[in-house]
Amino acid sequence: QVQLVESGGGLVQAGGSLRLSCAASGRTVSSYTMGWFRQASGKQREFVGEFGWNGVVTSYAASVKGRFTISRDDAKNVVYLQMNSLKVEDTAVYYCAARARSVANYNYWGQGTRVTVSS
Repeated sequence: QVQLVESGGGLVQAGGSLRLSCAASGRTVSSYTMGWFRQASGKQREFVGEFGWNGVVTSYAASVKGRFTISRDDAKNVVYLQMNSLKVEDTAVYYCAARARSVANYNYWGQGTRVTVSS
């Protein structure tokens, strides 16, 4: 079982950048496909992107493609979400999650980190 802790959220102006971290313990992140999700106030949680267990980024949401980048540091057992050219509509609580190779649904979640983008 893996435990996930996000960090790096905060307040940033539109057009700025932030890098979120998802530190894993209990198991190595390379054992899982790691995903990032976000939930804005009053809205449903939405998929941001995912990084496959095999080291390949599998997909990004259309709304973040070209601006956000997911990477993984196996030595540190951390997955990152680099967010550039941030927009006000990127404001949300960001969650990382993990799913095992043979599992379709994410079943391990962090507690979330809040990102606020001001205009």
